[in-house]
Amino acid sequence: MRARRWLLLGLPVILGACAFLAPAPAPSPTRLATLVAQHRHRAAVLEQRGDLRGALEEWEVALTIAPDDPAAKAGRTKLAAQLEQTVADRLRQGREALKRAAPFEARRQFLAVLALDPANREAFDALRTDAGAFRSVTHTVRTGETLETIAQHYYGDHARSGMLAEANRLPENPKLAAGTALRIPELPGVPLLAPPAGSEAPKDAGGPGEAAPGGEAVEVNPLLADAREALETQEFDVALSDVDKLLGDSPGSAEGVELKKTILYRYGKSQLDAGRYAGSYRVLSDLAKLDPKYLDSAALREQIRGRLIQDLYQEGIRLYRDENLQGAIGKWRAVLEYDPTHAEARKNIEQAERLLRALQQRRQEKQ
Repeated sequence: MRARRWLLLGLPVILGACAFLAPAPAPSPTRLATLVAQHRHRAAVLEQRGDLRGALEEWEVALTIAPDDPAAKAGRTKLAAQLEQTVADRLRQGREALKRAAPFEARRQFLAVLALDPANREAFDALRTDAGAFRSVTHTVRTGETLETIAQHYYGDHARSGMLAEANRLPENPKLAAGTALRIPELPGVPLLAPPAGSEAPKDAGGPGEAAPGGEAVEVNPLLADAREALETQEFDVALSDVDKLLGDSPGSAEGVELKKTILYRYGKSQLDAGRYAGSYRVLSDLAKLDPKYLDSAALREQIRGRLIQDLYQEGIRLYRDENLQGAIGKWRAVLEYDPTHAEARKNIEQAERLLRALQQRRQEKQ
């Protein structure tokens, strides 16, 4: 055993100083089964929430602990296939949205693909080109107008009324109220015709319109609308992508900043509920940069920080006892990232590094 070789290195003082880290029996089969069951449960919860990537990570952890666990193998295989099918479906829906001239729906689908598969080239290229933002006008509905007549005014084709409904998130055959503001997007290869008198001139891409007091049209950025929709469906990565792009274009948007706070808070809570403490801490840390006193986020973040420190420290102890010195050092260094004043973690790193140097010197002497 390597543990016996350590004793032969003439390091009784070092080992005596860290007696509490002395090699111990490997975790019992019962303990391993309990750990695997915990990760299987987390995977199931994340699947139910629609967080497929997070669920897949939990299955991978379960298999790392118990590579031959049949339930974990079956769960990972099933989820990997589901993830692949979901990505394919989202890509198809994005392509179909582009064909029916619904760029904002296409953009949402392609962002969802990247949330599941960040390296997906098709979705990335589509977002850079076909699903990008378009110029638009804001049209204030007048008495007697329908989507068909408005489409005829702007595109010379009443059949494009369905595209207007899509761009403004309206149901089929809606009854339009006078004074409602509609967004009329400029389509690639289909120039906008002269708008009816009283409509606004083309401007940079905005979003579904809302009627302001007195009937004045106020344009809502489509990224804001998409971010809100993604938040409601708990597609947090998509929502953050949308609101970050909005804030990149309009850094002073108070509405965008408030929405981002809400997204980060709910995302952090969702990660915490699923037992993904590192992810939750990271998200809530981003929220703290915007608003350190947002609701109870500070208390949650401190609670999660304590849990992470405890888990990482104990994991370092376990790895040390399993004679994985490099792994133990990595865990204790992670502890110091959360708490630079953690004396025990710092002391353990120093001791483990001395042992590693001694082992290396011993190997060199044998060569």
